[in-house]
Amino acid sequence: MKARYIISALCASAFALSACTNLDEHLYDKLTIDDFKGDKSSILAESFVNSAYATLRGYGSGTDEGNGINCYPTCEYVFFTAECASDEACIPTRGSDWYDGGRYQELQFHTWTSDNDGVTSIWRYNFVGISKINAVLSQVDQTEIPAAAKKSAEAELRGLRAYYYYNLLDNFGNVPIMKDFNTSELPKNASRQEVFNFVESELKEVLPSLPSDIIYGRFTQNVANTLLARLYLNAEVYTGQARWQDCLNACEKVQGYTLEGTYKANFYIENEKSKEIIFAIQYDHAQGTVGNYLASMSYHYNQKYAFSPDGNWQWSGNGICGQPGLYSSFEEGDVRRNCLMIGQQKNAKDGSNVLMENGEPLNYTEDIENFTNAKQNEGVRLDKYEWSVNDQWERDNDWVLMRYAEILMMQAECYFRLGDTQTALSYINRVRARANVEGLTSLTLDAIDNEWKHEFVFEGLRRNVNIRFGTFFKSWWNKEEDPADHHTGLFPIPRVEMEKNPNLVQNPGY
Repeated sequence: MKARYIISALCASAFALSACTNLDEHLYDKLTIDDFKGDKSSILAESFVNSAYATLRGYGSGTDEGNGINCYPTCEYVFFTAECASDEACIPTRGSDWYDGGRYQELQFHTWTSDNDGVTSIWRYNFVGISKINAVLSQVDQTEIPAAAKKSAEAELRGLRAYYYYNLLDNFGNVPIMKDFNTSELPKNASRQEVFNFVESELKEVLPSLPSDIIYGRFTQNVANTLLARLYLNAEVYTGQARWQDCLNACEKVQGYTLEGTYKANFYIENEKSKEIIFAIQYDHAQGTVGNYLASMSYHYNQKYAFSPDGNWQWSGNGICGQPGLYSSFEEGDVRRNCLMIGQQKNAKDGSNVLMENGEPLNYTEDIENFTNAKQNEGVRLDKYEWSVNDQWERDNDWVLMRYAEILMMQAECYFRLGDTQTALSYINRVRARANVEGLTSLTLDAIDNEWKHEFVFEGLRRNVNIRFGTFFKSWWNKEEDPADHHTGLFPIPRVEMEKNPNLVQNPGY
């Protein structure tokens, strides 16, 4: 018999977006009639919390929040902006393709302005998430829920809100702190130090009330401690004061995870089975989730003939790719290099060369001769998440936000910065062993930087690492050295937001 679904009217009014799925791909905001057996108030409290997870997927240009800008976290604009501002990825202009008002050229050259749509999308993605969580917090507060259930619900919601504020701290620094959904007063900027303090205090306050168990896709104590570790790892950038030991202390509290034996298991279509993933955005096209079409944004238009004998694989956009030098920076035999697609593509039907529209072979190259007028086949392609001949436009792979390898890398870096090289080597070599490369016998900051790049290639962490290691401001492929004031370490507050709120003060240098 088909299950009857009951959707909380309160949650539906707060969120039009569908919520997350668990290991059984059961949508959190959909409750079967069986779910109401037992404590109804606890079910209500949980339905409030579960609806908030949908905000992690972002929203589309067809929504009120989008206002003409796609803001999905896993592909266009939010992910693209962070990656293309780093030394890892780029979106070359290919003839008339991907110029898009010059936004990607600005990201490549570090000449972005407050009008850059990618910058605007990061601001809106995070603040829409915060606004919707504040709305749910207000509903929870006004609902007759037992104190224990209410406290638990509020803890998860505040933890999610702290995640969004961490993103804003990292990208913009000086942003308003908004906790009251009902206020009509236009907010003012808080300083970067104040935002740092807010994220830290929120996570510390809610930690005891968060689930202590491993619950896939939920904001648990492990997720909070991982986020605290990220906060402390970058504390010197954010506040001027290093917090290496605090980062180590937070890492040690993350328990119950292990490195997957196969690196790419973390990116399988059914990657919810991974024992390494700490936090992920969950997707299931059959349940109507949207915002996970990254794979189609990288491959050439005719990649479909290499994936499907009849050429019926999903459309590709021939966009984001690796910067020259990325592929060759990997050691031979490093399994992580397989996250990059390079070379001649073969037809899945008969093994012949796949051709481009101009009749030339589709042969991906590492080099890009002219960033502003690149050839269709130039640039190695993102091939990290598993694809299938049966892929739908919205993929089913869950988008990885945090995994245990990051804990090991944070420990390695902190021990090294604190002067304990041998302990640092023990952690970094665990990561390298899984990648099928020999362990290091000595260590430098450059070596640690490279390991971050290789382990987390195309996971959206590279800009953050570039800034922490100082490489962000140096010249690299097709980018001059940044201005001496290093103001590019923060994005500008979007012009459209400044115009709506005269209380906002623009970041220095813009």
